[in-house]
Amino acid sequence: MTYGQSTKLFFDGGSRPNPGPIECAVVRKGVTHYRHDLGEGTNSDAEWLAAIHALEIAQLEGDRDITLLGDSTLVVTQASGKARCRSAGLEVHRNRFAELAERFDRVRIRHIGRAQNLAGIALARLHPR
Repeated sequence: MTYGQSTKLFFDGGSRPNPGPIECAVVRKGVTHYRHDLGEGTNSDAEWLAAIHALEIAQLEGDRDITLLGDSTLVVTQASGKARCRSAGLEVHRNRFAELAERFDRVRIRHIGRAQNLAGIALARLHPR
């Protein structure tokens, strides 16, 4: 396996109001993938579902080495094992994430600032203030 060919996927999710309807966005190679049909939940649920959606997109595209970039400290630390899930609902999301991540050769997840998150920028464009 040759590393250095990692595909970057930006992810972000939100619910308006919180809790409320969940939506998410994933940006892969300049293409934004939206999901608006994710049910009701909190912002934390939305962020987890965005990370899971990023894995699903990467799998559909045939990516093997991926780097997920998101602005949710909660998801990044829980997904990387640096923090534990404090609710059964978040644990369900983390388990689904781990199950999907096993299908790749390499998965990294990194925290980035909100201003650098292309998926967050895409979601914000849907809801101008």
